[in-house]
Amino acid sequence: MSRQYCCQCQRPEKACICHLMTDVDNVPHVVVLQHPSEVGQTKGTLPLLAGSLKSCTVLVGEDFSEHEGLNELLERYRDNIYLLYPSEDALELGSGECPARQTAPGQRCIILLDGTWKKAYRMYMLSNVLHQIPHLCLPGDLTGRYQIRKTAKKNALSTLEACCYALGIMEQKPQKYRDLLEQFVKFNQFQLSFHPGRTEPGTSARQQEHE
Repeated sequence: MSRQYCCQCQRPEKACICHLMTDVDNVPHVVVLQHPSEVGQTKGTLPLLAGSLKSCTVLVGEDFSEHEGLNELLERYRDNIYLLYPSEDALELGSGECPARQTAPGQRCIILLDGTWKKAYRMYMLSNVLHQIPHLCLPGDLTGRYQIRKTAKKNALSTLEACCYALGIMEQKPQKYRDLLEQFVKFNQFQLSFHPGRTEPGTSARQQEHE
């Protein structure tokens, strides 16, 4: 008998996470560039994130240099689109120098990369178009609560956590995303329930932009 999948979260029915999704009316539009290897990954947080945010676009690929969908978004948001990526030139969200504070939230768009550190780095290096937009990073004192993936990176965050923290800072409404972050904790517990006795401390293989 073939395995039945949920049509919304695309996970096996017994592992469906639709009950964990919550409605969040995010103001900056969110674009997640997902590495192909993350599609269908049960440990990934993107389905929960994308299923909860009102304004979210997911694009799958590795090299987005000539990606039609991304290019359309870059044209639409022009000077108000940012990449959440800890490059040397990244400006810290919430700081006085951060350009994302200078326009209305509804006119802004933020891009995140969804993949392991190694894969996200490759996506970034291949996608020259991502080098041409401003880079943002999160404050370094944030702590992740990702239990089902380990990483040696300090202060690594899942894609969902990074996105929630970034949106909270951009909108100056961190409390708006607390419910989704709590659902993320339940997601961890739900995943661990399929592996009795397994408790993996640590977080994801990302800090700002990836899981």
